[in-house]
Amino acid sequence: MNRRHFLGAGLALCSAPAFAKGTTATDKQPRVLSLHHLHTDERLTLTYRIGARYQPGALRRLNHFLRDFRTGDSIEIDPQLFDLLHDVKARLGQDDGVFEIISGYRSPKTNANLRRTSSGVAKKSLHMSGQALDVRLSRTSTRSVRDTALALGRGGVGYYPKSDFVHVDTGRVRRWGA
Repeated sequence: MNRRHFLGAGLALCSAPAFAKGTTATDKQPRVLSLHHLHTDERLTLTYRIGARYQPGALRRLNHFLRDFRTGDSIEIDPQLFDLLHDVKARLGQDDGVFEIISGYRSPKTNANLRRTSSGVAKKSLHMSGQALDVRLSRTSTRSVRDTALALGRGGVGYYPKSDFVHVDTGRVRRWGA
């Protein structure tokens, strides 16, 4: 390999936003998610990553799927959030499990409106930056989803047993709720 080829290959890897963190080049397994948005009744099953490569078309579809259903606005969702969901599902042995989406992206306007009517909405919610989801997993207790997400230790986990959902995010590691 000559110097130019080596530098070009390195530059291509460094500038590729679709390269997954923490994976090896030999990991070629496809990562599939199945989602059901409870507010729009839309369903989506897709392969969002193959090995270390996120699939750009799948990420675009996920960004649209997780849009603010109140305003129609969308944002680029952090792909590590999809990895977190996939890993929760895998650890629970729910390969064919469907994540029910309670809340995905929230525009600043939606977040402000929700803050006026609920004490549980953060002013600087990670939902506004595409780093948070509120979910359930089919055939699985929300307590199990919470415990598994906490064990992964890759972001915030909030537990809302009365509303029957779990908040997961890719922010700093923290927990709240029962």
